[in-house]
Amino acid sequence: MGLPRQGQLNLFGAGPASAAGDHVPTALPLARHQLLRWQQGLADFQRPLHGSGAGVAQRSLFGAGGTDAAAAQAAVFDPLALAPLNLQFWRWPEPPQQGAALYVVMDRQPQLEHPLLLYVGETGCADRRWKGDHDCKTYLAAYDEALRRCGLASGLSIRFCSDVPGAVRPRRALEQALIRRWQPPFNKETRQRWATPFTADPA
Repeated sequence: MGLPRQGQLNLFGAGPASAAGDHVPTALPLARHQLLRWQQGLADFQRPLHGSGAGVAQRSLFGAGGTDAAAAQAAVFDPLALAPLNLQFWRWPEPPQQGAALYVVMDRQPQLEHPLLLYVGETGCADRRWKGDHDCKTYLAAYDEALRRCGLASGLSIRFCSDVPGAVRPRRALEQALIRRWQPPFNKETRQRWATPFTADPA
């Protein structure tokens, strides 16, 4: 379950640039125990989902379309089977990803059994999707800054799955099914569930 929402505001406002993304807040009055508690809440929810797709060949997942098919595909999707890349992969002279893809952003924290799945996205151009402005990059920058200020290591990575439908509609259906299943906190559909403890409402 997510943390209580009462008395909490969102961490992720605009601010100066950082290495993890485009903007970070200028002030993050965040205690280390609050961030660890937030991470643990997300980890507790996602723990049963890890390994649920183990042993299933992902290349066989993405044939049929429709909501039911997307939910079935999402149920056996294993993000840990995907190779992790640095978030700055798009700056490489020859980006390793091309064409249509699903992608997830994860954070590996040493105190947790599994990486946290923070964001799910889809794109028709994997080599260009992460360039320029991107809503998730702002969230990741603020999260990365929060980790740094609390003395925690950042284990952020991005992972791509290119074995997805080329057509936009079924690809987005699968993206939405994965969001519903994993409840990643930086997708707009699920942010309210994981109201962050990073700043408090004024009295």
